[in-house]
Amino acid sequence: MSHQVPADHASVRARLSARRTDTHARIEALERDFDAIVEANTLVAVDDEHDPDGSSTAFERAHVASLLAQAREELLGLDEALERLEQGDYGQCEVCGEAIPVERLEVRPAARTCVRCATAGRRPR
Repeated sequence: MSHQVPADHASVRARLSARRTDTHARIEALERDFDAIVEANTLVAVDDEHDPDGSSTAFERAHVASLLAQAREELLGLDEALERLEQGDYGQCEVCGEAIPVERLEVRPAARTCVRCATAGRRPR
């Protein structure tokens, strides 16, 4: 197993772009789900204190909002990874400067740190 950054920028760009497309589609689906939950609540006078479904609806809305925030954060990370690729910094740990293993980049294509720095809790500059 090689720990070098992939030399084929086109394949890396294609993988990042595909992941970005998938993430964007997930965001759109979550936004539809969130809107449907909100719309369903407006059709019914919801009194969370006395409606047995009120608290579960609030939980469902909060859960979808959390998933949506995570997906948006992932999309931002992928956009930043594409920028790093264009600048020639993709695959380099932003903390220690060492190469991020290809295996890590395959699992987490937007990774900004190597496993050692991530495990130690070191943050990029």
